[in-house]
Amino acid sequence: MTDKPQQVQIKADDTTLKGTYANMMQVSHTQEEFILDFMSFLPPQAMLTARVVTSPGHLKRIIAALQDNLKKYEGQFGSVKASEAPESTFGFKAE
Repeated sequence: MTDKPQQVQIKADDTTLKGTYANMMQVSHTQEEFILDFMSFLPPQAMLTARVVTSPGHLKRIIAALQDNLKKYEGQFGSVKASEAPESTFGFKAE
């Protein structure tokens, strides 16, 4: 018996395939989950464009996958300079 990787078919509608732009992210958590809010920020307001809720264990796998892909990207295209953090803190209010 061989352990072949299982292939998974992923279905997505056209809107989801198009993707969503985000230039800001806010992270919050409880004991059971992490909440990643992706936003499009254009002062003086931001629009929530996507929310991802995941377990702490899966978040560790996401971080590892992102680090691995950034390393591969930099190996192919050169070092990436981190964006500067905002100069001031933001306050969010629900409308």
